[in-house]
Amino acid sequence: MLKCERCGGRVRRVHRTFVERFTYMGIYECRDCDTEKFYPRRYMYHFGPHCRCPYCGTFRVTRLKAPDKIDRVHTGFLNFLEKQFGGRLHHCRFCRMQFYDRRILTSEDITGTTQEGPEPTSPKDQADSDA
Repeated sequence: MLKCERCGGRVRRVHRTFVERFTYMGIYECRDCDTEKFYPRRYMYHFGPHCRCPYCGTFRVTRLKAPDKIDRVHTGFLNFLEKQFGGRLHHCRFCRMQFYDRRILTSEDITGTTQEGPEPTSPKDQADSDA
């Protein structure tokens, strides 16, 4: 059973519009605080400024120099296009999958922000900036 990330209450599935069916696998709404959570379709992981795992969607991927003989390679049309347009080989440590992507890693971004927002700072860093 899914729970709300904000208050811990029960969530219910919300009906999607015709357009939302192409971009989201599901939309859930909390019964207590009315917070909505969107779960995107897997092909949406191929869009955006940073490299993401096409299976689980995590940004924590590493670049490989050569294919690994043990872990599987992600197949599909979008992965084929990524390889043809100069994508480099990447590896997701959570799903143990190899895939091609042309975008930069989140750790290589010089702006320091991801799609989820800026990196969290420690309380010590916040105390130093307040002084």
